[in-house]
Amino acid sequence: MGNLVAIVGRPNVGKSTLFNRLTNSRQAIVNEEAGTTRDRQYGKTEWCGKEFSIVDTGGWVVNSDDIFEGEIRKQVLLALEEADVILFVVDVMNGVTDLDSDVATILRKSDKPIVLVANKTDNNTQRYYAAEFYSLGLGDPICISAATGSGTGDLLDLIVSKFKKDATEQIEENIPRFAVVGRPNVGKSSLMNAFIGEDRHIVTDIAGTTRDSIYTRYDKFGFDFYLVDTAGIRKKNKVNEDLEYYSVIRSIRAIENSDVCILILDATRGIEAQDLNIFSLVQKNGKGLVVVVNKWDLVEDKSQVVIKTFEEAIRKRLAPFVDFPIIFASALTKQRILKVLELAKQTYLNRTTRIATRKLNEELLPLIEATPPPMTKGKMIKIKYITQLPGTQVPSFVFFANLPQYVKEPYKRFLENKIRERWSFTGTPINIYIRQK
Repeated sequence: MGNLVAIVGRPNVGKSTLFNRLTNSRQAIVNEEAGTTRDRQYGKTEWCGKEFSIVDTGGWVVNSDDIFEGEIRKQVLLALEEADVILFVVDVMNGVTDLDSDVATILRKSDKPIVLVANKTDNNTQRYYAAEFYSLGLGDPICISAATGSGTGDLLDLIVSKFKKDATEQIEENIPRFAVVGRPNVGKSSLMNAFIGEDRHIVTDIAGTTRDSIYTRYDKFGFDFYLVDTAGIRKKNKVNEDLEYYSVIRSIRAIENSDVCILILDATRGIEAQDLNIFSLVQKNGKGLVVVVNKWDLVEDKSQVVIKTFEEAIRKRLAPFVDFPIIFASALTKQRILKVLELAKQTYLNRTTRIATRKLNEELLPLIEATPPPMTKGKMIKIKYITQLPGTQVPSFVFFANLPQYVKEPYKRFLENKIRERWSFTGTPINIYIRQK
């Protein structure tokens, strides 16, 4: 399972520049969907064949100009709790500050792998200044310049070498894995308990290799699935203040380890910024999505009009991805709980839908001929052949064209919509690739 790397340090040492540098290497390959760049604090990257996630803790803090020591301390503690490797970024131009020393004191007590990153080392003279950071007692500083990229290759080598070797998973592959996600207090645990009921038919409890995700297998009401639970929600007193940041970091693991995410919204509160953060984690990871509007029993007016307005509002906020089921339920009264599982299972099956190449071409080519991609620079763009890529996590389609570079985002969306109109991919994202024929 994926490793999680957290970037910590005081403000203005270049945490987000480093984050962008480490994650951008990959964004060229992964299509950066329009609309998913809402949160720039979480990204996935790959180095030497190992894929891992990076979290920039600086991004979650409000008014980061005048940040208090307490805020940073909280972030560092949380990063220590959740991440596999910590990058502690310091600034060569400023040398060791009191705040750096404070952070180092916390980090030294931990047994987590810590990498001390001396940023803004733009020339050789500045390398000598980096020696000052030995005083932090965290080993050799790695000299880099996030702005120019110098030294980041060595840094990545070091990060990857610090990952623990994964124990092998004992999880059966072809059984769906559902994660229940959402911000704090929206009723995640009540929903889980409603699924499980008092008569637990638990087959096995497997602790995930990530010391964090626990898979509980259910075989009940004709459903056979794993619930991915981010285990061990910590004691309340530790994190009552910064729930926002906390729950996002918490969700990363569950989302990465699942096939379908059941995103819970609170009927009494509507959609909030943090729901969008979690949604965009689901999207970045290309997972299936079922939206559950919980606490529906508390809503006075349950007329069709209200339901329709609610649904439209949700889809509008989550656009451009709008083809997913929305269900109004109540974990408390157990209303429509089984329906949630049914939809999650259907979404899982939709992810595995394979469409015969012949069918794709018969259905879509006439449509493409009727509405071809707009001419660019006076050139006609022709799409000749379509096929679905085998064995991908997210249903992926390749359209072979004479001038793939001229097919723009809006036309790809048009193609995606045509596919969705004809075949059932509700709840799952679709990748559209245009390649040279």
